[in-house]
Amino acid sequence: MLSLPLKFDCLRRRNIVKHLKLVRNKLQNLLRFVKMSSSEPELQHPPPPPFNPTEPSLPISYPIETLKDLESRSYFNSFHYPFNKTSVPLKSVLPNRRRLLVCHDLKGGYLDDKWVQGGTNPEAYGIWHWYLMDVFVYFSHTLVTLPPPCWTNTAHRHGVKVLGTFITEWDEGRVACNELLSTKESAHMYAERLAELAVALGFDGWLINMEVKLDPGQIRNMKEFVDHLTQTMHSAVPGSLVIWYDSVTIHGDLHWQDQLNDKNKPFFDICDGIFVNYTWKENYPRDSAAVAGDRNFDVYMGVDVFGRNTFGGGKWNTNDALDVIKKGETSAAIFAPAWNYETHQLPNFQTSQNHWWSLVEKSWGIVQNYPKDLPFYTNFDQGHGHHFSVDGAEISNDPWNNLSCQGFQPLLEFVDNPTLDSIQALVDFNEASYSGGGNITFRGTLEDNAFFTRRLFHGELLLGDLPVNFTYSVKSEGDSQLGLSLQFSSTMNKSMSMLLASQEIYQFSSKFSQVITTRPHGKPGNSPGWVIQEASIAMNGYKLTEIHAVCYRSKPEFNKPGPAHNPVKYFAVLGHITIKNSEKKSGFPPSSSWLVEAQFIKWTSVSQGSKTLSVKLKWKLKDGTDTVFPNYNIYAKKLAKQVVSDQDVSLEDVPKYLGTAHVEAFYVSDLSVPCETSSLKFIVQVCAADGTCQKLDDSPTFSIDVKEML
Repeated sequence: MLSLPLKFDCLRRRNIVKHLKLVRNKLQNLLRFVKMSSSEPELQHPPPPPFNPTEPSLPISYPIETLKDLESRSYFNSFHYPFNKTSVPLKSVLPNRRRLLVCHDLKGGYLDDKWVQGGTNPEAYGIWHWYLMDVFVYFSHTLVTLPPPCWTNTAHRHGVKVLGTFITEWDEGRVACNELLSTKESAHMYAERLAELAVALGFDGWLINMEVKLDPGQIRNMKEFVDHLTQTMHSAVPGSLVIWYDSVTIHGDLHWQDQLNDKNKPFFDICDGIFVNYTWKENYPRDSAAVAGDRNFDVYMGVDVFGRNTFGGGKWNTNDALDVIKKGETSAAIFAPAWNYETHQLPNFQTSQNHWWSLVEKSWGIVQNYPKDLPFYTNFDQGHGHHFSVDGAEISNDPWNNLSCQGFQPLLEFVDNPTLDSIQALVDFNEASYSGGGNITFRGTLEDNAFFTRRLFHGELLLGDLPVNFTYSVKSEGDSQLGLSLQFSSTMNKSMSMLLASQEIYQFSSKFSQVITTRPHGKPGNSPGWVIQEASIAMNGYKLTEIHAVCYRSKPEFNKPGPAHNPVKYFAVLGHITIKNSEKKSGFPPSSSWLVEAQFIKWTSVSQGSKTLSVKLKWKLKDGTDTVFPNYNIYAKKLAKQVVSDQDVSLEDVPKYLGTAHVEAFYVSDLSVPCETSSLKFIVQVCAADGTCQKLDDSPTFSIDVKEML
């Protein structure tokens, strides 16, 4: 990204690209000659139209490429702008301790993650080890990099701040800096434009990366730019961050220092931190901490995971650099953690990702704890999969990806080379899901009187006067059972453990301070195999500090009738966990209280009377109150009129699931409408923070008459 060796890498890449373009052009000319020599005329395919952000289309995230576009505020006139707003707020201040910043750089950015409403790649890149980091930066080599809302939503959900990137590089970057820094007023104006974007879209600040040589006379206005951006962000978003990248010096030289020193400290002094270039030496973290004084944790020593001249070599040795940074009493900045995804590390991405981050955890430790607040809900969804479920029923078997759907991620410990006589616990995308597209599957062997535990969460949840309800869903085979172990601590440093289990467990109940027998919540009629367990606890004054899964076997008298089960084989799936106050019940406004509208309706004839429909749906409460619902499932129902009764009948057994919205709008693109369809009914299923979803029959709807719209 940012060091001199990589600049040469970029030049080599550009030369390679130019060479490949020449080869492509020659091949195209040869192919054109061959076609002209044949008797068949050449088929002409018109080039796709240029991207017009004001025209309706599937919502995407995209960067701002020029200062002219930044100054004009044209982004706010884009059709895509309302879809790119963050729906998960975050209000927190960074703690005064070692911090971990993660800078995402994957092939230029805006790949599968650009599709705001989700894509179709079940293998899309994602991060789920949020409990190891404090700050996430979305990086690309475009002037103004706006983080796609899916990253901000899931990072905020896990307590992590998100920054966009403002970067100038190469000749065009020098031209941009000449305009940006022409006057104090221009520096302030562009800073205010950046702050306005962060506030409007809901992310938490900026990484400033000036990778160009500046004239010494421009430094004063560069400092004005950084200082004004920092102050404007702090005023608009308390707890926001502006971080300077170690590139241009206070003298205007493009000379990476690899440490905090007198050549870059003037920039550090007027913002919230510095991201130090990653070619530092072993003593530089300690030296930088000394220069920073009591702001030593605002120094983020860079580590390039690709290992390009980085200390320790990156890759599988990234934790070596983290160990040195930790001893030096500064913070760390990991660059390009998608290395294992890009380089196809064996045996597969899920395993290599978990393995690599386990090394980070071993070195750096856990920095985020949850649950912290109620309600707490997780379905273990990573934001991609091969199917999608609601309340135990599969509503789609299409492959998908949408990081905004990622639930709170478990802190599963990585086990390298697990033995055959143990139980493996992993987030699974193939087994049935209770909600979303993921679950935790426990598979292996377990003796009759033994039990197995696996860490799920580290919490900081202080319990009050009201009892707290725990609800979780389980699907298992044979006599395999699954419970939850809860760890508590009190202000008097008293600790206790509690087991939630579906039956009394005498063989190992002495291992816990208390055993509570859960009660079946009742199986939903459309979710075969899932059992919902529920328990209520009262622990006033205690803090919930840990949640573990507990695998065990039922007693013989509880075994199901039928063929004898293998006495050692174990299999169970944990579908979700909900924790909420017992007196707080989910309530959804009646459908009549919603106003649902359709905009940009576009019909396209296909063949033999069939059509496609594109339309933007938007909704709000009629009384004007702000909604507090995190997401909405969108469905379409195709209806046809019976000739005899003149009544609408459904052409499908169930409504078709179209996707999940995280703002109060959804764009339906090219929905297939068979010729016999007389009307379409769109259903907006409201979902609450505790994971419950409104019944489809009670959800707000909007209908479009096909005949009238043609």
